[in-house]
Amino acid sequence: MLFHITQVHTPEQCPRDLPGGIKNLSDEKAEGCKVVATYGAYSQHVIYYIVEANAIEAVYKFLDPGWLRCTATITPVSGMVPTSAHFFGRKNRAR
Repeated sequence: MLFHITQVHTPEQCPRDLPGGIKNLSDEKAEGCKVVATYGAYSQHVIYYIVEANAIEAVYKFLDPGWLRCTATITPVSGMVPTSAHFFGRKNRAR
């Protein structure tokens, strides 16, 4: 299962000057959780992750290093479908 994670920290809690930077906010080696992508909106102090995990507990372990510095929103997501017509089970029709 894929999860979209939005992790937010305050400027005061920013890990920028720590060795490892944002890597201090997550555990990329957490058992059962694989990082698919990481993006940052650094001026907003927000990090976005797409992770793959079979259980929410693995996601919690991934986020464990940041719990005292950040808040996180975890949303289950799925892969994109080619078109909305495919998603809703109908073919494109001329109107």
